[in-house]
Amino acid sequence: MINRRTCALAVVVGLLYASTTLAQSGLEGETIRVSRATTPIVIDGSLSDEAWQHATRVDKWYEVRPGDNIEPPVKNVGYLTFDDQYFYAGFEFEDPNPSAIRAPFTDRDNIGHGFTDYGGVLIDAQHTGNTATFFVVTPHNIQYDAISDDASGEDSSPDFFWQSAARINDHGWTLEMRIPFSSLRYRNVDPQTWGIILYRNYPRDYRYQFFSAKLPRDSNCFVCRYNQLVGLERLPSGGHLVAAPYVSASQSASSGDVVGSPLHNEPVDGQVGLDAKWTPNADNVLDVALKPDFSQVESDTAQIAANERFALFYPEKRPFFLEGVDLLQTPIQAVYTRTITAPRWGSRVTGKEAGVRYTVLVADDAGGGTVVLPGPNDSSTAPQDFGSTVLVARAKRYVGLSFLGLLVTDREVHNGPDHNRVAGPDFQWRPSGNDVVSGQWLFTDTRTPNRPDLAPEWTGQAFAGAAGTAQWVHNTTHLDWFGMYRDVTSGFRADTGFVPQVGYREGYGQTGWTVYPTGFFRRVRTFMNVDYQEERDGALITRSVTPGVGMDARFNGFMQFRYIDERDRAGGVVIGRRQFGYIAQFSPSRRVSQISLNGTTGEEIDFANARPGHGTTLNLTARVNPTDHLEVEMVQNQRWVNVKVDTPVSRRLFTAHVSRIRGTYTFTSQFFVRAIAQYVATDRDPSLYVDQVDATTGDFSSSLLIAYKLNWQSVMFVGYGDDRTLATVDRVDRLVPASREFFVKLSYAFQR
Repeated sequence: MINRRTCALAVVVGLLYASTTLAQSGLEGETIRVSRATTPIVIDGSLSDEAWQHATRVDKWYEVRPGDNIEPPVKNVGYLTFDDQYFYAGFEFEDPNPSAIRAPFTDRDNIGHGFTDYGGVLIDAQHTGNTATFFVVTPHNIQYDAISDDASGEDSSPDFFWQSAARINDHGWTLEMRIPFSSLRYRNVDPQTWGIILYRNYPRDYRYQFFSAKLPRDSNCFVCRYNQLVGLERLPSGGHLVAAPYVSASQSASSGDVVGSPLHNEPVDGQVGLDAKWTPNADNVLDVALKPDFSQVESDTAQIAANERFALFYPEKRPFFLEGVDLLQTPIQAVYTRTITAPRWGSRVTGKEAGVRYTVLVADDAGGGTVVLPGPNDSSTAPQDFGSTVLVARAKRYVGLSFLGLLVTDREVHNGPDHNRVAGPDFQWRPSGNDVVSGQWLFTDTRTPNRPDLAPEWTGQAFAGAAGTAQWVHNTTHLDWFGMYRDVTSGFRADTGFVPQVGYREGYGQTGWTVYPTGFFRRVRTFMNVDYQEERDGALITRSVTPGVGMDARFNGFMQFRYIDERDRAGGVVIGRRQFGYIAQFSPSRRVSQISLNGTTGEEIDFANARPGHGTTLNLTARVNPTDHLEVEMVQNQRWVNVKVDTPVSRRLFTAHVSRIRGTYTFTSQFFVRAIAQYVATDRDPSLYVDQVDATTGDFSSSLLIAYKLNWQSVMFVGYGDDRTLATVDRVDRLVPASREFFVKLSYAFQR
C-alpha cells in the first residue's frame, strides 16, 4: 500500500504543478482601486469625516442567499481608504424598519451567525485566493473576527487588534472600522494587491447575505471569489511589537480522594507570565510565551459519553495557538493543540518565505490530562502522567488555488526514549471551478512509555504506522457529490493530534440534488450518504446507508430528515439498527434568537454489552434575549436505551442527560457578567451490564464570571467555580461538594 501511495502522490504532484488553468484571474470579481485618506478619521460610527467623502465608494452588491447573485432588497454602500498605519472600511446599511434590527449585546465573537445583523470585510492581504481574515461588527458594536480558509473552513478562535464603532439611525445603521496593518500579514512588495469582499448579514423572514462579489452556487470556493483591491502603496514593512504580561491568582479547595468529605483549601496559587508577539516584517511573526496562561474562563459544554465508542472532541479556545491556525488543519487531524496540556513555555514562528506559508511551534508540556488510545472499533484513554517537549512544523506551497503541504510533529517524553513522531505530505488540487481533489499521507514512529500501570499497551514497545486519505468534491448548481477513501494501520499514533480510530479502511460517498423554490422553502437538497468501514483483515466495523432531505426555510430556518440503515460491530457481534434522524433550527424573532432540536430515534446498539436495543437521542438548545443586554441560553440533551434480556419486555439500560443554563448580562461591548449552571447525570440498571457499573452518577458545576475587556488581550477576569458530585450519604443520594475555585486575572497589552 505504501508504494502505491507514493506513486499516486508523485502523479498528483505532477498534475498539481502542471495544472495552473484555474488561476485567480478567472474567478475574482470587479477590481476596486483604493486611495490614501486625505484627512484623519475618527472612529465614532459616523461617516461625517471629510476623508469618507473622498474614499472609494462600493455600491455594487449582490444577494447570494437566498437569491442567486441578484439585486439586494435593501441598499448597501461601502467606503474604503487607508493611511500610514491603518486600513479603513465604512458602511451605510439601509433598513426600512430599524426596529427589526437584531443586535443583542453579547461577548466578542458570540454574534450568532444566522440570526444577527452584522457587516464588515473579508481581507486576503497575501492575495492567495485561499485564506482570508473576517472582520465583522453588529449594530451595537460587537466584534467578530475569524480566519476563513477554502480548504479547512472558518475558525473564529483567532482574535486581532482592531477598532470599530456603529450607530443605529432612523433609516438603518452605519459602521466604521479601523484595522491596523500590524494585525494583517501581507507580502513585502510595493504597491500591494489584496483580495477583499464586503459583506452584510441581514436576517429577517429569511437569512439574506449580501456581498460585493458574485458567489456562484456551483462554486467550490469562497475566498477565491474576492474583489481585487489595488492602490495600496507604501505600507508599513514590520517592526510591530505586542507584549501582554499577566498576573493571576487562584485558590482551590477539594475533598481529596474521599467523596463527601469536607473541602480543604489549597494554598493560593499565583502566576505571572508573558505573551509577546513581534513582526520583524509584514510576512513573518514570532510568538513567545513564558509561563503562558492557558486557562479557560468558560467551561466546555458537556457531551453525553454514555454508549459512545470513541473519544469526544472539544474545540481549542486558548489564545497562544491563534497565529496561522488555518495552517494546522489537515484532512487527518494530526494536530490537536489541546493535547499540549500545561506548557511551561512556548515559542512559535509563523510567516511566508519564497511563496511557502509555514509555522513552527515548540512547547515544554508539564503533562496532565489524558492520552487517547485508539483502536479499530473503539478508543480508551490513559493519564498523561509525564512531561514532554512538543514540536509542530507545517508548510504549504500554493500553486494558483491548489497547494502542496508538509506536516511534522514530534512529542519527546522527558527523561526517557519514549516518543511519537509523525510526518507526511498533503495536497489540494482544483482541476476546475467545480472540483476539489485533496489527500494526505502520514507516517509515524512511536515508542510508548514503560507504564503498564497506566495503560496495558504502554510496555516501552516500539512500532511504526501509516495513514492515508484521498477525497474528491464536485459541485454544480444542482448536483453535488463527495467521495473519500481512508486507510489507517494499527500502529498509527498521533499523540499530538486527535485520531481516535486506527487499524481500519473506510470508503465514504455522498451525493445530493438541490433545487431553489420560492415560498416557505428557499433551498431543498435531497441526498444519499453511504459509509463502509472494515478492519484491515476484512472484518466489518460499520456499514450505513442514509437517504434524506434538507431544507432552508422561513424564519431563518433549516430542517433535515434522514433514514439511517446501519450495521455495526459491537464486541464480536454485528448488529443492525434502523433509525430516524432529524434537525430543526429556527431564528424566529429578536427575542427568541435561536431554537434548535436534533436527534435520532429507533433501533439502537448497546455497545457496552454487545446486543441490540431501542433508544432515543434528543438535543434541545434555545437562546433568548429578554432585553438587548440579557442573553439566556438553555441546553437539554438526553439519551436513553432499552434492551431485552431473557424477557419479551424491554428494560431501561440507561438514561443520560445534560442540563445547562447560561445567562449573560452585557452592560457594554466591553463589560459583562456571566453565570453558568450545568448538571450531567447517568442512571443505569447494573443488572443489565456485563461489567460492574454504578447505578447513578452525576456532577453539578456552577460558575460566575465578571469580565472587562479593552481588547482581547487587555482584560480583567474575576470568577468563582463550584463543582459537586452525586454521592450516597446516610443512604441518601445527594450532591456533595467536590471542589471550588476562586480566581482573578489581569492582563494588559503594550504595543509599539
